[in-house]
Amino acid sequence: MLLSGPLSSLRNVRLATSDGTTTAVDLQLSDGVITAVTPAAEATPDGASRDGRGLLALPGLVNAHAHVDKSWWGLPWESYGGEGGTDGRIRHERARRDALGIPSVEITSRVLAELVRHGTTAIRTHVDVDLGLGLRGIDAVREAAAAYGDALGVEIVAFPQDGVLRRPGVMDLLAAAARAGAEHIGGLDPASIDRDPVGQVDGLFAIAAEHGTGIDIHLHDPAELGAFQIELIIDRTDRLGLRGRVNIAHGFALAQVGPAQRRDLLQAMAALDITMTTVAPLRLPQLPLAELDAAGVRFAFGTDGIRDLWSPYGTGDLLGIAWQYARSSSVVRDEDLRRVVEIAGGGSGRFAGRSENRLRVGDRADIVLVDAENPMDALVRTPPRALVVGGGRVLFEA
Repeated sequence: MLLSGPLSSLRNVRLATSDGTTTAVDLQLSDGVITAVTPAAEATPDGASRDGRGLLALPGLVNAHAHVDKSWWGLPWESYGGEGGTDGRIRHERARRDALGIPSVEITSRVLAELVRHGTTAIRTHVDVDLGLGLRGIDAVREAAAAYGDALGVEIVAFPQDGVLRRPGVMDLLAAAARAGAEHIGGLDPASIDRDPVGQVDGLFAIAAEHGTGIDIHLHDPAELGAFQIELIIDRTDRLGLRGRVNIAHGFALAQVGPAQRRDLLQAMAALDITMTTVAPLRLPQLPLAELDAAGVRFAFGTDGIRDLWSPYGTGDLLGIAWQYARSSSVVRDEDLRRVVEIAGGGSGRFAGRSENRLRVGDRADIVLVDAENPMDALVRTPPRALVVGGGRVLFEA
């Protein structure tokens, strides 16, 4: 929920410099954009201004892989049940979701509020589309997001969580979602879920090419099986001219194949601007920061599900996911810690329909204030968010 009208300024905040130090500035805002960055000065407060109290300002966080439609946030505790594995979790979710009233505008609104409270100002969310729900989940997410106006960016991936080809009619639903304005269509483990990787990938890419959507495919399959599907995705991206419109979520295989094969895959992905998203899973090798950056493959972080029928874990803190990634990847040097913070925030704007944000003149006024010495300190301590501004409007204030 919006807490204020448009701000005219955010005074006395500290911006990080390229060497990791900070400088105190005032940010002038107009029409949701930063119009001036000036040295901090004494000023008379007014109702359209906020005193940043010397806190560190970071660009708004970008959650590039969420599932805001399927949480039980705000409901009584839901014990973990059903079987493990992707297919087992799908079956359990299908058996329980109706009893919990999932999806709903109310639950989605609570999840969005948690994401915002933790500093997220732009989201790409996967929303289940299947034969039981139709497009109802997308409608619920759109309605919940509308309460924020344009202050919170929300892009939707029509997501076939129950499979595509193994459920006749799902491909038609994905096409309907694309016609109805979904920004992306999703896929799920074409080999291990549908048992037809060529069929699923060809079907998804045909819809994207016809309707101008992006593609965002969950790919959990490991090692050589996953690498084969990445190669298939690369080939279809090239053939159908979908450069810059394809994302691979999870993509564990990339970290599990040998260095030479990984290098070749990354080079091919970079040439077609195929991106990646990760939720920094524990007990699995992380996507290699230095190798992705060296190849020019853009990637972003996401929270995945939050207190849902897949797992009771999750808080909505995207900075916490960045911390988990950095810790699991043994990231310790200042320049690498700053790079992780950049990926968590303004550097990943394009994953959710935003431009990159460095809190410079002309950048969108998506701003998070934290009590931290510098970006490195903010990452390793993940302090509470003191103020969250989206498009120049206060979304959350502690």
